[in-house]
Amino acid sequence: MSLMLHGYWRSTASYRVRIALNLKGVVYEQAAHDLRTGAQRDPAYLSLAPQGLVPALETPEGPLTQSLAILDWIEDRWPEPALLPKDAYDRAVVRAMAGLIAADIHPLNNLRVLKVLREAFSASEDQVQNWIARWITDGFTALEAMIRQHGGAFAFGDRVSLADCLLVPQLYSAERFSVDLAPFVHVRRVAAAALALAPVAAAHPSQQPDADAP
Repeated sequence: MSLMLHGYWRSTASYRVRIALNLKGVVYEQAAHDLRTGAQRDPAYLSLAPQGLVPALETPEGPLTQSLAILDWIEDRWPEPALLPKDAYDRAVVRAMAGLIAADIHPLNNLRVLKVLREAFSASEDQVQNWIARWITDGFTALEAMIRQHGGAFAFGDRVSLADCLLVPQLYSAERFSVDLAPFVHVRRVAAAALALAPVAAAHPSQQPDADAP
């Protein structure tokens, strides 16, 4: 099966999908769209992803957008190794962890929102940084409690799951924006365990072909 992942090296949503594909051992190609230059608004890309957001995944059946929908498709198409537990309640908990990141942390800190804060509301860089830290800290506070209750070696139990696919990129973003992560012992512990896995390490932004030179 031929797959083309459209993304951007520093996009945490694209990072999630790379982790899942790598964990499943799925071969894919990448097409880069530099969000800093507005490449995601190119008409050719908009024909695949009408929102002009990354990631998008070209599949033999057609393009897919929205990272959680793409992750669901990957899980259905390649069920092993599973990223969701078999038990219905456990699956719901993992989805709740993932949703907390995808719906309540990430959207408030992505590039287009930060651009509006700067341009439409004349926010200073200190104000923007405080905005970023607030939402990541609020979300990680809840996630820390969930991992304390449900976690093991990884975010949920002792197997890497969908929750880890989202947690690792969000921690990368938090570190990039110098958010104080000292209170989040369990978040940092399970993310480190996931990053120690070769497929997860290979998905890191610094390892992508479009990454900025160090």
